[in-house]
Amino acid sequence: MSFFPEELWRRILEIGIESRGLSCQDLCCVSISCRWLHRLSSEDLFWKLLLSADYPQTHPSSSTSSKSLYKLRFERDNEWRIAARKRAVLRKERRIAAHRRAVLRKESQIVEHSRKLREIQTRVAQETATATQTAQDLSNLLTARQAFVPLNVWQPEVVRIMQNEMVEQSGVAAECRIHALEMELNLCKQQIEGLELFYKDEKRRLDTAKEELTSMKYHPMEQHKTISQRDSKHVKRKKLKVGNS
Repeated sequence: MSFFPEELWRRILEIGIESRGLSCQDLCCVSISCRWLHRLSSEDLFWKLLLSADYPQTHPSSSTSSKSLYKLRFERDNEWRIAARKRAVLRKERRIAAHRRAVLRKESQIVEHSRKLREIQTRVAQETATATQTAQDLSNLLTARQAFVPLNVWQPEVVRIMQNEMVEQSGVAAECRIHALEMELNLCKQQIEGLELFYKDEKRRLDTAKEELTSMKYHPMEQHKTISQRDSKHVKRKKLKVGNS
């Protein structure tokens, strides 16, 4: 390098800076090559050019060198970039946390809908069993009342004795008992119809919640991985790191 005059090297560095092909990092790399280049790259001319190119609104003063002023502006910008990056990371973490909370709320809704459906199924089964038993009792009572008609013709005394025994045992007249069973059977049917409508409505809500959860967990770059699976893998990696350390 000593074969080339100093003015030529100075012109090379100047052209590199003016054409934006030589940045401050490149100039710093040149300065650590040798003592001669370190002295040459530390000249105020090059840093003034870099300062006007990278920070055109900054005006160098006579008391402060251009290199010191450039270093000050670079450090401020670097701090601003770090702070902006931290804010972006914080916003991203907040969005992820909000999304996870929304997923957990939707999963809780699905669990609640499933629980309500099981309760409805249990109540429908109970009402169906009650309706079946009531219908059987009503049928038996109607059959017994119809059987009393021919008996009342041929054996009226026997019929009166049997009726008296039934009245004494039940404590309720036959007609009142039939009317009560009919009302109970109609009530069971109404309950079953209402529960079936409630079941359909709850099933529709469950299907809607499942579709919403699927859309919330969908990721275009990872179509076969849900958020819960990625979270579990992240936790496993953390556990492995802790175990290895």
